[in-house]
Amino acid sequence: MILLIPILAIVLPMQSFAQSPLGAGMPEVGFGARKMFLMLFLMLGPIQILVPFMAIAGNCAPSFRRRMATRAILFSAAALAVAGLLGRTMLENFEISVPVLAMTGGIILLLVALRTILQQSVGLPNRMAEPGQTPDLGLALTPLAFPTIVTPYGIAAVIVFATLASGRQAEGLTVTAIVLLILALDWVAMIFAETILRWIGTALQVLAVVLGVTQAALGLQIILHSLSMITW
Repeated sequence: MILLIPILAIVLPMQSFAQSPLGAGMPEVGFGARKMFLMLFLMLGPIQILVPFMAIAGNCAPSFRRRMATRAILFSAAALAVAGLLGRTMLENFEISVPVLAMTGGIILLLVALRTILQQSVGLPNRMAEPGQTPDLGLALTPLAFPTIVTPYGIAAVIVFATLASGRQAEGLTVTAIVLLILALDWVAMIFAETILRWIGTALQVLAVVLGVTQAALGLQIILHSLSMITW
């Protein structure tokens, strides 16, 4: 299932949702649903979650894993919603221009892509269950929901996209739908984490590198496009 993600990224519509929140006189920066999906997949997607989740709940019963995964996804969705709303409000109050917002997203994307390419090993969470001891469901909040699923750079990217889509209902719904889709994939990945790691663990590492290279190129493209729109 995880290997079908690139197919989803290809078939997603290319609707441009990043418009100026500051008025019609500002230039447009078109990301599109497909590009945003690729941008957020490594930041919020399941590749980085599997190993930490198995480290926390690998020895637990499937029912406990489902409860922990569900709770972690609910916490993550709430955190992203609150962060997106607050961050968008703050950026709009400071009247940040569209090119600067787009460049911010490009820089975040480039740094995350480089981190993915250069560092393949995923760090294990600090709070681990002792051998033979059932982990607390409180671990679903931290470290599972934050910072494993909802990474700091993931929050930053969601804030940028929410601000770029501000005032346009269709584009805002596109951002919300893609974030929810990625969280749903995270939930499925945690439910079947043991099977996924057993059968396609190496393939996921290769996929992460491929997506990382693609995202690094997209990040550079966005930065250069934003620079061309800025009046010096």
